[in-house]
Amino acid sequence: MPANNPLPGVPLVESPLFRSMLDDLGLSPEERRIATDLHERGYAVIDFPDPAIGERVDRIKKRLAPRFGIDPNDTSTRLETGGLQRVQDAWREDEDVRAIATNPAVLSLLERLYGRPAIPFQTLNFPIGTEQKLHSDSNHFSSIPERFMCGIWLAMEDVHADAGPLTYAPASHKWPIVSNLMIGRRGTGGALQSAQDPFEDVWNAMLAASGSQQEVLLIRKGQAMIWAANLLHGGSVQTDHSRTRWSQVTHYYFEDCIYYTPAFSDEALGDLAVRSIFNIAADRPQPNLYLGEVLKAKDDGARDEAGTGRRRFPWQRKPRPAGRLQPQAELPGDFDAAAYLRLNPDVAEAGMDPAEHYRTFGYREARPYRQG
Repeated sequence: MPANNPLPGVPLVESPLFRSMLDDLGLSPEERRIATDLHERGYAVIDFPDPAIGERVDRIKKRLAPRFGIDPNDTSTRLETGGLQRVQDAWREDEDVRAIATNPAVLSLLERLYGRPAIPFQTLNFPIGTEQKLHSDSNHFSSIPERFMCGIWLAMEDVHADAGPLTYAPASHKWPIVSNLMIGRRGTGGALQSAQDPFEDVWNAMLAASGSQQEVLLIRKGQAMIWAANLLHGGSVQTDHSRTRWSQVTHYYFEDCIYYTPAFSDEALGDLAVRSIFNIAADRPQPNLYLGEVLKAKDDGARDEAGTGRRRFPWQRKPRPAGRLQPQAELPGDFDAAAYLRLNPDVAEAGMDPAEHYRTFGYREARPYRQG
């Protein structure tokens, strides 16, 4: 790490000082290429650093295929494209998924690229493309300081152009992060079918104004793409529904940050939808920190009328054991996680844990949690 970095609250690969610090990062020629690609283009393609990655992904696909009604021996029938065709947080039960998310070489690389230890906090496994519209993760997963978040998309098979490959807008990570205030809306007190819906018009306008051309990601099994938090990305149209597009996404935060969901927040009022995340690598809850101190939201009774359980600033800054920042309800005995995501697509698209969301927000909003 650079000995004298005057901007420690900005990820190294996104810093305006990146070029002046690059020689001090201790990177190999390949790592230097990755860092430069992330800085300039907002993404970098790597060969995933696991000699057993081929066998590992084959085991994952075999274990997960029955959940999607896929017969690996029958290539004639495949599921229709859909954003909910996925398994969230399979790392909890699948050691191969966990091993990919916590790969030591990846964690070491991310720490050197961002200047802080990386925290894998969520996995998503997909059998097919999503056709998800272009979006920035900065509206789903953000941090204070901002931009301390990234994702890694791992190809679990060779990606065919007709299988709905990942699409993205190179260098869009350099654009302003679009907030609720910028588009004239409040993030609290309203209902959203999708956390990204309010921002799509401005993203499309910025894309058109920039003249940026979308690209698609055609990579081989065992390769992966690292992308910056604000890079516009999504899923292209799947033109051949006989093709799968198996993949694993791991989302990473970084240490010494506050983690929250901007789409449901009003930052100017100190009203944040704070996330309680789990550090998969450390196998423990990860506290929200501000300059090294664990935070507890000040309970001043200032909640929005919808009763979401959000807390306002000022924060009570005092060291304490890691714990949840928001009150939690008991989970109903008949709670159906898959049904909750189907019935509440905004939760699914935000990538939030269904049980966590229900216990913090859903029960207050009387959200449906089982079919029928």
